[in-house]
Amino acid sequence: ILMIDFALDVQRREGKNARDAIYEACLLRFRPITMTTLAAILGAVPIAIGAGAGAELRQPLGIAVVGGLCVSQLLTLYITPVVYIWLDVVDTYLSGRSKPKPAVEGFIGDAQQQPAQ
Repeated sequence: ILMIDFALDVQRREGKNARDAIYEACLLRFRPITMTTLAAILGAVPIAIGAGAGAELRQPLGIAVVGGLCVSQLLTLYITPVVYIWLDVVDTYLSGRSKPKPAVEGFIGDAQQQPAQ
């Protein structure tokens, strides 16, 4: 949500394309996203380590929480920008706004146009 909200704001305010907007959002929001996830992981580590009375019952929950947070962090940082760019290409295509410009070079087969002779 942090990256998408920031990228949409940059697109609207500064008129950047989707690729540049999400790139800037990733650079500026990396630290807050990572810090939030690390805080949650470190909060669940004592449960995952499982020390104390009755810990064997809570340890699987702690392991699942830590593992889920690690996977969600990777998905957030790598998959979200890709999906954002893809959805921008689809939106541009479906809205009928001229020919959709690929957000990534060579993404939609943007062949060089030969000048008319």
